[in-house]
Amino acid sequence: MTTAVRPISSLAAALPFWLSLGFVPLIWIGAWGGGFWLLLAPLYAFGLISLMDAIGGLNLANPDTGTPVEQLFWYRLITLIWFPIQTAMIFGLIWYVTHRGDLVWHELLVLFYGLGMATGGIGIVYAHELMHQKSPSERWLGDLLMAQALYSHFRSEHLRVHHLWVATPRDPVSARYNEGFWSFFVRVLRDCPRSAWRAEVAMLKRAGKGPFDPANPFWRYAGLQAGFLILAFVVGGWLGLALFVYQAMAAIFLLELTNYVEHYGLTRKYLGEGRYEHVQPRHSWNAAHKASNWLLINLQRHSDHHYKPDRRFPLLRTYTAEEAPQLPAGYPAMIFVAAFPPWWRRMMNPRVRAWRKQFYPDIDDWSAYKAGTNPMPRGAI
Repeated sequence: MTTAVRPISSLAAALPFWLSLGFVPLIWIGAWGGGFWLLLAPLYAFGLISLMDAIGGLNLANPDTGTPVEQLFWYRLITLIWFPIQTAMIFGLIWYVTHRGDLVWHELLVLFYGLGMATGGIGIVYAHELMHQKSPSERWLGDLLMAQALYSHFRSEHLRVHHLWVATPRDPVSARYNEGFWSFFVRVLRDCPRSAWRAEVAMLKRAGKGPFDPANPFWRYAGLQAGFLILAFVVGGWLGLALFVYQAMAAIFLLELTNYVEHYGLTRKYLGEGRYEHVQPRHSWNAAHKASNWLLINLQRHSDHHYKPDRRFPLLRTYTAEEAPQLPAGYPAMIFVAAFPPWWRRMMNPRVRAWRKQFYPDIDDWSAYKAGTNPMPRGAI
């Protein structure tokens, strides 16, 4: 049973959500020491946080969702300062390894993969929070963070497609039942950029504008990404540019592993004539694990995020097993398992089948849902 508590507006109460700062010294220690020290950042993300989840257990307390935004300053601050921190970390590392560092090539790969874990596992998560806000400055920070992962179209895809059509055939990032991650990964890399483009062009058309109008955010996406690529080259030459692209690839990989976990096998009921039921908490996997929700600013309370997308992360609610399906572990552990499809299927397919029986006992034939061949939602682009 969940309990309701009012968030405390002090820095001390918000500090657990600042666990992301732990990446900064660990990555720099790896750059300085090489060898085993390069493993500190991955061990922090996947090992220590999962261990803290196992020890700390679940946080089933729910906040007062009416808490005014003014009382959330210390929670929001970490998302506002991360862009300059991440920028200094990326380009500082590029300068260090190309001018003063003595790491060999395989050490550089490990170091910048760890950096990609920070830019993907933290930077993109914070960008996700920021892009959902009404403030132009917060949205710009979200765009800047996504550009450093060379994945700017994610904002258009996420806001214009994913939240509208999650758990239907129109959403590329709703992973299908029995679909392995690697097949899913190829599919989203192929389909999401053009899906995001179609959604933006359709919006421009409704406003009487053409696809190449300056209002199309793809111009901004391209400019920001090009700017960071040029900066990487100026700071570190061709090696610096290659390392920047490599960390972005690692960030994208981590993002799509997370997307895969969030909705695997979950589908909205088809009501006929192109209509689907409204999004409910049961259409996203929920995870109440304490430490990983601190690190990922409550992203694992994903059932509530899709139910109420405008809620800031400190106010997201968790749900019981009677209301939403529950992951057996936090995201750090689950995305590790997801990279190994046979292991993932053994763990998750029985849970998907139990979810069907619990929430949709009236559906006898799941074949169209599993294959993603139900009709497209009415009004989908």
